[in-house]
Amino acid sequence: MPLSRQDPPATTPHPVPADVPQPLLERPETRPAGPRRFLRDIAPPYLSNGAIGLVFTASGPVAVTLAVGTGGGLNPDQLASWVFGILFSGGAATLIMSLLYRQPLGFAWSIPGTVLLGPSLQHHSFAEVVGTFFTAGLLILALGATGMVRRIMAMIPMPLVMAMVAAVFLRFGTDIVSSSQANPAIAGPMVGAFLFLTAVPALGRFLPPVLGTLLAGGVAVAVSGQFVAGVPGPLLAVPVFTPPAFSWAAQLELVVPLALTVLFVQNGQGIAVLRAAGHRPPINVFAVVSGAFSVLNAGFGAVSACVTGPTNALLTSSGTRERQYTAAVVYGSLAVVCALLAPTLTRLMLATPTEFVLVLGGIAMLRALQQAFVTAFAGTFTMGSLVTFVVTVSGLNLFNIHAAFWGLVIGCAASRLLERPDYAGS
Repeated sequence: MPLSRQDPPATTPHPVPADVPQPLLERPETRPAGPRRFLRDIAPPYLSNGAIGLVFTASGPVAVTLAVGTGGGLNPDQLASWVFGILFSGGAATLIMSLLYRQPLGFAWSIPGTVLLGPSLQHHSFAEVVGTFFTAGLLILALGATGMVRRIMAMIPMPLVMAMVAAVFLRFGTDIVSSSQANPAIAGPMVGAFLFLTAVPALGRFLPPVLGTLLAGGVAVAVSGQFVAGVPGPLLAVPVFTPPAFSWAAQLELVVPLALTVLFVQNGQGIAVLRAAGHRPPINVFAVVSGAFSVLNAGFGAVSACVTGPTNALLTSSGTRERQYTAAVVYGSLAVVCALLAPTLTRLMLATPTEFVLVLGGIAMLRALQQAFVTAFAGTFTMGSLVTFVVTVSGLNLFNIHAAFWGLVIGCAASRLLERPDYAGS
């Protein structure tokens, strides 16, 4: 649907020149989207993208969260509160930011941050870990408020960032292959539906390929009898406040890795994906909002909030750029509802076969993976991009900091040393 004369595009296609001063906290470039605007812009592809973004976010990532929490000795009430917190904060932040900036700005929580908590919960109390959530949230908020995050991100060439994104997203593509081999009864119909709807554009316009994949997978799960209902439990979430404890050992072990993971691994992926889709995300505001909602999460005993690459890749996977914010609004609304139903949602998602989630997420991410490789290796900085990609894929882990961070650091160092002409021409 074309935009009205009074409403400029949600984003501008050309970057602001470097010599034009930018405010510390980036302002929206157009008026916020109201109810009438949203109803004009919403369409089936955006409903599909938002729903699939929620399915993806509330399945595999929730399973990781439950596995880490269970291994760390958390009780069911604490686990339910954690799931409530991450879904509620991600949905609320997405709704506020996407409507305000009229861009698809999807928030969730840090999966690498969740994973690094596993070993820490073995020798620190949960209260001490919650204390690091509060401190990390305040640190992220402070760094965003100083404007340092945008300056640092501006120093990293986009091909290197996209090489990091390609390395992180690679597993989503390989998951399609491994899941097809492990469970062809589920994966086969899903892959077939996607290929058919993509190869016949006339049908794809009425039934978006990824939505068709979701429906085919649901039918396959039902027909094959692979939906395994778990033990009944409570319907609604009851948040639990865990009083934080602050110890030097836990703070030194977790705060810096959590902050770096949010700012430069998770938010860095989200920023790169949104830029590749033609949007101009507010980098410093991202950091401030991530920090503020991380503090909110800590109140529920939950890990840090952040902008995520996979979620934003799903939200921008189809449709026109100016209307993609509606997919984020759908995703955010569903996330808030699912937060209230956190125990029920968790049981339902864990009752579906793992391959269903892996194939759905992998197919939905194919376009983003393709774009990441093209941006990383089609032009300049190719050696730095290659080093970034290899280091990130290697899984290098130093000081509890995710490999994607070290991929950027080592890739930038190699690029500065070996590709000086590319910097001179940029």
